[in-house]
Parts: sequence; structure tokens; C-alpha cells
Amino acid sequence: MAVVVVPKDQMVDQKGTKFEPSEWITIGQDRINTFADCTEDHQFIHIDEEKAAQTPFGGTIAHGLLTLSMLPKLVEDCGVYPENLMMGVNYGFDKVRFLAPVRAGKRVRAHVEILDVDRKDENRFLVKQGISIEIEGEETPALVAEWINMFFAG
Repeated sequence: MAVVVVPKDQMVDQKGTKFEPSEWITIGQDRINTFADCTEDHQFIHIDEEKAAQTPFGGTIAHGLLTLSMLPKLVEDCGVYPENLMMGVNYGFDKVRFLAPVRAGKRVRAHVEILDVDRKDENRFLVKQGISIEIEGEETPALVAEWINMFFAG
């Protein structure tokens, strides 16, 4: 894991850069319950451990959107940034697919590759990252996404 800081003129050359996986983060029941409260999505599969145990999942699972919302934390140490970075903003997603549920108590980590860098002007860069969220001990990732961020350099 490492953040790569490059001169602005080298940003477009970072396409194809792959990073070591991020640190593991546990998606515990308290985090799931808090997310349910924030989003008012209290479907039993997320918060009712007894009832969820009777489903094919065998217990509660994280909201797919909770896993997605963890991307900023998961990728904070896996990225390419221009020198004199002032800020980065979420620009959106070209693709998001939820492939496997994250069961409460499981750990996840991100795998990141820079798919594209589009220089918009002297100080703005659109960076598309390919993200796969691995669930510890499972073959199928929780999600895959193409995430776009706009970086502003000084």
C-alpha cells in the first residue's frame, strides 16, 4: 500500500498502476446497525440476527451501499495524486456491481488499479479507479466498481 504523488505532467502516465491491497476493515454488526439508522433501511436481513439466521446467508449481512460507502476509507492509502493536491471530489461511478454479501463480522479490503487519467486542464484530473472489494476467506468479491474522482492541484 502506498500513495503515489507525481508531477502533474506525469499524471496521465499512471494508467495501469496497481496497488497492494488495502488494510483489512471489519464490517461489524454495530456498523451495520448505525448505517441502517442513517439510511432508514432496517430490512431484517441487516439488523435482526435471529431472523437473518434463518436465511440462506445464515446471519445478518451488510447493506451493499454500506460496503460501497467504505471506499474512501478502504482506498485512502492506494492512489495516485498530482503534486500540490488541493482536494479531491467524488465524481461518480461508471459501474458498480454487488457480487457477494458481506456477513456481519467479516473483514474486507480493497484492490485498486488506475484505469484511466483524463487531464481536464492544467490543474484538474479525472481519475478512474477499478476497485474490487475482497471478503476475507471468500473467492467472490463483495463488489466491483469503476470509481471516478476529480483531483484539483495547485
